Amino acid sequence: MTLHDDATLVLKGYVPGGEAGADQAELRQAYLDHLALHADGMWKACGAGHLTASALVIDPERERVLLTLHRKLRMWLQMGGHCEERDATLEAAALREATEESGITGLALLPGGPVRLDRHPIPAPCHWHLDVQYAALAPAGAAERISEESLELRWFGYEEVASVADASVVRLLEATRARL
Repeated sequence: MTLHDDATLVLKGYVPGGEAGADQAELRQAYLDHLALHADGMWKACGAGHLTASALVIDPERERVLLTLHRKLRMWLQMGGHCEERDATLEAAALREATEESGITGLALLPGGPVRLDRHPIPAPCHWHLDVQYAALAPAGAAERISEESLELRWFGYEEVASVADASVVRLLEATRARL
C-alpha cells in the first residue's frame, strides 16, 4: 500500500465530532477530492498543495503541551511537516515529525487516528498545506531537545496556549483534550 492509499483510508475513516463536525467533514471531503485528483497529492512537488502530518505533543499528567517556535514562520506551532518517501503511513509521518522536532523518544500517538484537519495557505509554488493533525503523548520524564527547524521549544500549560499560538493550535488542543 502506498502512502497515498493509506492517507485515503485514514481520511475515509476520520469521523469528525463536536461543534466543528460540519467544518471538519467539509475539509475531509476536500482532502479526499484532492487525493483523487492528484496522484502526487502527498508530496511538496504538487502545485495544487499537499498533505502534511503533524502532532501536538501533550503531557496530560502535567496539563501541558510542547510547542516549537518555527524557524521560518516565527510562530508557536505543534510539531509537523512534509511526508517523506520512507513514511509508510500518515501516522508514521506524524510520529517521525514529532520525534525529530521535539527530540523526545518514546512518543505514542493518541489512539483513534487524526484529531483534526487544518488547511492553510502557503507561498507558491505549493499554495496549500492540507494538515492531518494527531496528538502524541509524551512519556513520563520526557526531555525535549531542540532541532534545527526550531528557534525554541517550550512547554505551555493548557491555559497559556491561546496567548502564544494561533487559533489552529488552540482548536487542536481543544480537540485533543476532548479525545483524552
